Amino acid sequence: MKDIKEFRPLIKLIKEDKIKFLIASSFIFISGVSEIATGYLNGAAVEAITNLKLKDAIIYLVIYLFLSLVLGGVLLHFANAILYKIESSLSRKLGYFSYKKALNLPAVAFEEKSSGEIINRITTDADSLSFAFGQLLNAVSSLVGSFIIIFYIFYNSWIVGIEILLFIFILFLILKKYNPLLKKSYKERKKEQDKFTSLVTESIRGVREIKTLGIKNSLLNDAKYIVKRIFSKSVKEIDIQMEFNIITRVLKSTLEVGTFIICIVLLYYKQISLTFFIAMTYYIYRYMWLIENMNDLTQTYQRVLVSISRVNEILENRLFDDEKFGNKEIDKVKGVIEFNNVSFAYPGEGNTLNNFNLLLEPNKKIAIVGKSGQGKSTLFNLITRIFDVNEGDILLDGVNIKELSEDFLRNNISIIRQEPFVFNRTIEENFKTIEPEIKLSEIREYAKLAYLDDYIMSLPKKYKTLLGEGGVNLSGGQKQRLAIARTLSKKSHIVLFDEATSALDNNSQEFIKKSIDNLVKNHTVVIVAHRLSTIVDADIIHVIDGGRVVASGTHDELLKTNKIYKKLYKTESLNS
Repeated sequence: MKDIKEFRPLIKLIKEDKIKFLIASSFIFISGVSEIATGYLNGAAVEAITNLKLKDAIIYLVIYLFLSLVLGGVLLHFANAILYKIESSLSRKLGYFSYKKALNLPAVAFEEKSSGEIINRITTDADSLSFAFGQLLNAVSSLVGSFIIIFYIFYNSWIVGIEILLFIFILFLILKKYNPLLKKSYKERKKEQDKFTSLVTESIRGVREIKTLGIKNSLLNDAKYIVKRIFSKSVKEIDIQMEFNIITRVLKSTLEVGTFIICIVLLYYKQISLTFFIAMTYYIYRYMWLIENMNDLTQTYQRVLVSISRVNEILENRLFDDEKFGNKEIDKVKGVIEFNNVSFAYPGEGNTLNNFNLLLEPNKKIAIVGKSGQGKSTLFNLITRIFDVNEGDILLDGVNIKELSEDFLRNNISIIRQEPFVFNRTIEENFKTIEPEIKLSEIREYAKLAYLDDYIMSLPKKYKTLLGEGGVNLSGGQKQRLAIARTLSKKSHIVLFDEATSALDNNSQEFIKKSIDNLVKNHTVVIVAHRLSTIVDADIIHVIDGGRVVASGTHDELLKTNKIYKKLYKTESLNS
């Protein structure tokens, strides 16, 4: 029963096609049951010929032809065509809903699970489930028909009936033994495939770094090891399947020969009719096909069961809960952010912030500095609710950010990171991900404010230029300016810069500073800075140490009053 429960999400998704599914199911059932009569009709036709009843034999054969062509042929193929369409639709829905769920997972999920595992669950696992319904339905139809036949067999000979039931019971014992083994081996192989997908994904995204670092051979060795592990798990799976197939093959052959021997003996002693004997030459192969079908279905079922359980872990939040948001919105955002007694620790680590208090006001250039690992970037992760505080509150214009709706929070807070994410689309399409109806003239205005329009217009395809994976066709400074322009198009009231200029040359840095100065006029702008030279003109600088604010002031004030800031600035000056 536990395994059957795994299919509940599939049943929910198939509701839209339930009428088509019921029609297809009915046709398959009718087709399956009609096949039951074929054995009897052939037997009756042969016995009629032996009794020189030509007319009766022809009638039996005509009925047989009708059942075989119309019900067993046209009706069955029509039903399968309907099922294939339902399966295709089901696969697409599962993929979409898995993807949607993945985007709602908390940040911790992507730290604990590899990208390859999540990608495989959304794509490969969801797609493999589309084969389940057709095979399962045909198997159920076959089983129902086989049970009906067993009554006919018992009616004619209880000896043959007991023999058939005995073989079915043996098959059940074999399935009970091998099902867990097949499931386990498939699950192990999927884990190794997740690792390979993750390696490939990372390698494709970082191909330039891989080449320049000279680590291609190292990664190839990693890939070779993982592929070897996948092969090892596959061989184990194949060995189990082969062993299972051999045993069921022996069972089939024994059933075939044993049944014919008993039927011949019973016919010789006139315990059964010729009609029943001929019918059994058809029915025995049906049971043999049932064994073979159950063999294939078992292997497919175990694969599907593993896949659907992996998908369900995402769909039903078994591993992680969805992010939770409130439903409040602020009519007119001022952009005042307040940390009240906030404490926070990443999973499995000690506190990064301890009883942290800070007020961030709008229309000022605010900088946050400190030594590495003191929680500067953590502040942005908490403001954007990538992570939630363990204790205390974060307020936006006096409202706890946990009470705000997701759309409101995301629309009003933007973050520009040291390595901003750029879609592998054209420059124009990167803006359209933010606002689908945005006009090119508007995009150009935002690009001008970020000092990027001149460069884009110098490109052969201008705003139709494809940026490549991760924006590889742009320099670091150009990606930063594109991210700023894109953020401007979003019209967020709060803009966070996380080490946004730490890796840029002086020329690019100057452009970014000008862009930031434009934003300060009517935004809340907060900068986490590693290079202090980029924020010496900030209206206020907050120094963080030990998870707390230890000093605040202008650059000149902090040089005079705070040893930590003075040391940081002196170290940077010496390095320069």
